[in-house]
Amino acid sequence: MKRRTATAALCAALLLTAVTTGAAVAAGPDGKPHDGPPPREAAALTGTAKLYRSAGDDITFTFDAHLAAEDTEDPLKATGTFEFSHYLDGKGARAEATVDCLLTGGDVAVVSGVITDSDLPGAEGKRVGITVHDLGRHDRLGYSWAATGSPAEGGELPRCVGSAPFEKVRKGTGDFDVVPWQPRL
Repeated sequence: MKRRTATAALCAALLLTAVTTGAAVAAGPDGKPHDGPPPREAAALTGTAKLYRSAGDDITFTFDAHLAAEDTEDPLKATGTFEFSHYLDGKGARAEATVDCLLTGGDVAVVSGVITDSDLPGAEGKRVGITVHDLGRHDRLGYSWAATGSPAEGGELPRCVGSAPFEKVRKGTGDFDVVPWQPRL
């Protein structure tokens, strides 16, 4: 019995040592050791959903946009991509953009980016902006070209500009997730 108690005590001591040592040497975003869990990213917009249209349009938006913890004071340092497509009766287009700004507040996100790949003639190199309202199963979305016309025809759009989230997400498809931005004010 004495041997079991000693073995259990030794195992507990080793486990405690491993846990405290691991926490002490964890690196923060600046590369320096810190205690506790790593800081959460400053903001994020992720997920995919299809929009509802009574005519049966196939419209899909996908986001993978992030603002790192160390960049919390500068939303223009956001990274990632987003994609969108719109098809009806086999006609339409798709585009992929590289994120150049991400602002979030509560459950709303505005992301902008420059189109890097598209089958819509004239769209590459144009900036677009999208606003998402993360409402669980009833997410909503708006996009800059609702007011400016086709992304291929619009003028130069500033960073971090979208429109009100007026579109409804098709039931059962919304899984947008917004991580709220908490800048030091």
